This record gives sequence, C-alpha cells and structure tokens, in this order.
Amino acid sequence: MRKLKLQVQMSVDGYIAGPNGEMDWMVWDWDEEIKKYVTNLTESVDCIVLGRKLAEGFIGYWEGQYNDPATIEDARKLHETPKVVFTNTIKENPWNNTSLAHNLITDIKKLKEENGKDVIAYGGGIFVSSLIKEGLIDEFYLFVNPTILGKGMPIFEKLDNRQSLKLLESKSFACGITVLHYTK
Repeated sequence: MRKLKLQVQMSVDGYIAGPNGEMDWMVWDWDEEIKKYVTNLTESVDCIVLGRKLAEGFIGYWEGQYNDPATIEDARKLHETPKVVFTNTIKENPWNNTSLAHNLITDIKKLKEENGKDVIAYGGGIFVSSLIKEGLIDEFYLFVNPTILGKGMPIFEKLDNRQSLKLLESKSFACGITVLHYTK
C-alpha cells in the first residue's frame, strides 16, 4: 500500500503562513544538502495531491520555471508527476497532467490502494488540516524554519483526537531549517 507523505514548511510555533497568508518568513537560501534531501524525498513519490488554492499558484509557477536553467530539473519533475487537485469549486480541469477529486477521504484511500510509489501532499492550510484531522497522513516531513510568527495559519487546530507519532529523523541544515520526520 502506498503511503501519503506530507511535506510542509512551518514556523517554530507551528504556523504554515502568517495571519494574512504571508510566506516571506520562509528560508529559501538552501544549500546543496537540503536540496538533495528534498530530491530524495520526491524520488520516492509518483503522485502529488494538492488543495485547489495552492494548486492555482503551484502548478503555474513550476510550469514557468522551465525557462530558468537553475530550476528546470525541479520543474520537469513537478510537471511530469501526476497531480490530483482536491476541489469543490472547479468542475472543468484547467491543468495538464492533473486530475480533479472531490471526496477527500474516499479519493485519498483509493490513491493509497493503487500500485505505484508513494503520494506526497503539499498545502494549503485547509487541505492539509483536513488530511491531518482525518488521519490520512502516514509520514510527516515538517520543515521547521527558524522563525516565530506568534499567530498565523495553523494546520493542527482541527484535530478532535490526539495522534501519536514516532520520530524517524531529525535533521538540521546550515540554512537554519530543521526537518522533523515522523510516522504514525
């Protein structure tokens, strides 16, 4: 059975964005070591799941990176990997290599039962919060940035019950990010 992995950047105090969606606090001066870590993580997946709000910017952004020699390989990987966008509002699919899904629990369970490599989830906040609340995430890759926001967009506030996790790895990088890798 495929695993659903979550890769998300967050502040030390657990927010994935500022109170108005700000992301200017995230560290992006990544060295080769953290880039290699992310490359290794994405090599183990062959499907990306996204919420509609993030998909609207994410898919277009990476398609635009084909023109930049520094990002063309990442752009190719993210463009060629099949994506599933969860939405209740989009009825006709505007993206290539992407399908639409409407039932979070049923459709994620179907994806996990399919043959293939693992599946990775990228935000946004409402989508990720729903995945966590429903217990659908098998592995968490929390990229903790060296910033305290004080308030912002949380992803754990919808939980009704405690979820116990097991720490598999804690890895710090020169840019100040520490990755916490947990499994259920």
